[in-house]
Order: sequence, then C-alpha cells, then structure tokens
Amino acid sequence: MDEKIMQLQKMIDESERIVFFGGAGVSTESGIPDFRSKDGLYNKPDINFAQYPPEYLLSHSCLMRNPKIYFEFHRQKMDTRKSEPNEAHKYLAKLEETGKLIGIVTQNIDGLHQKAGSRKVFEIHGSALRNYCMKCGRTYDVDYIFDSKEAIPYCECGGMIRADITLYEEGLPDQAVSDAIGAISTADMMIIGGTSLTVYPAAGYVNYFRGKNLVVINRDPLNIKIGENVLVIRDKIGEVFSQLRV
Repeated sequence: MDEKIMQLQKMIDESERIVFFGGAGVSTESGIPDFRSKDGLYNKPDINFAQYPPEYLLSHSCLMRNPKIYFEFHRQKMDTRKSEPNEAHKYLAKLEETGKLIGIVTQNIDGLHQKAGSRKVFEIHGSALRNYCMKCGRTYDVDYIFDSKEAIPYCECGGMIRADITLYEEGLPDQAVSDAIGAISTADMMIIGGTSLTVYPAAGYVNYFRGKNLVVINRDPLNIKIGENVLVIRDKIGEVFSQLRV
C-alpha cells in the first residue's frame, strides 16, 4: 500500500468526527462531466453554446433573459438520472454507517451520494433532482424538465418551472449552509476531494475547520493555500478510496 494511502487510513482510524467536502471531481468518475468543460457538447443548429461562458449558462441572468438557451443547456448537461455512484460515493456511504462520517458537504447537484446510501448530505448548490414553479412554488418530479417537449417549461399558473439548484448570482440555501458549517466546525478530520476550491462562497467554508487531520485528494493543485500540515494526494478520489478499509 502506498505510504500516503497508509497515512490516510491511519488518520481515518484515529478520527471520530469526519467531514467530507467534495466537488465535481467526485462525480466525473461516474461519467458526469465538469460543466466548465463544453468539449463534446452537442449544439442544436439554432443554439451555439460556444459563444457563452459556462458560468453564464448556469446563471440567474441566463435563466431569466435567455431561458431557451438555459433550459437546453440544462437538459444536455444536467441529466444524471442514469448515472450510478462510483467507489468514492460507496466508500463514504459505508463510512457513514460506522458513525465516523458526520456529514458530506457537496457542491454537486446529481444526488449520487444519496443514491449510494448516504443520508447526511448537505447540498450547498441544491439538486437537479428537484423542480419547482417560480411563481406558485408547486413541486415537480425529477423527470419534468428533462422530458418536457416545451423549450421553456411552464406551470399551470403560468410560472416558469426550474430546478432547485443554486445558479450563479443566487444565494446558497440557508439550511444546507448552516448544516455544512456546523459539521465542518466540529469535525476532527476533514477530507477535501474532487475540487480545486474555485467556487465561492462554498470554498471558503473550509476555513471553519479546526480539527487535527486535513486531507486533500485531487488530481489538480488547489487554487488557495489552506495550511502547512496537510496530507495531499494527487489522484482520482475513487481510486484512492477503493484502497481503504472502513
């Protein structure tokens, strides 16, 4: 077993309150692309996504000003209904069963942690598996927007139906943020995985960690400095977790 993997295992064994903070890299191993990469994205003849920055395509401005473009992008890039949890999701679900893992703070909107069996999941960017009417608040199932034949989905009341995800220019969900910060601030170990901590304010939540063991598992280096005594493993998170025991 690799020395760093052994060190990670030792940290997990000696910890009692572990929090996992994950980003897009957790889901890419399930075949879900990072939305910032538009490579291979199918463009309809009347919609050229290449002319828009990825951040705009997932912004409140795009939803309100160019809803046809927004919903086409949403249908093509956010449909993860057939995606399955990978080794990272499965390991974390098992770790939660032991009582050691007190929470998963995720920036992903695919629901794969819950699909793997995790229950203490704080979705700080919401979920594409929930839809609601912006006018009356009526809820719609996961299939509604993806299967709708209308370019822009509307409710019977005339309101636009959208996914319950946090877009750029929108505030994060209060309860999920509160739960996430609470878990991070009381954890004795924090594992940051599949994220370079680019997206704020979510990335700033790691500053609430005051525990002993801090681990970063990511193929790319972080964009911010988070301390000196940090175990850094530059690898795919699923491959790392597959070498660990619960």
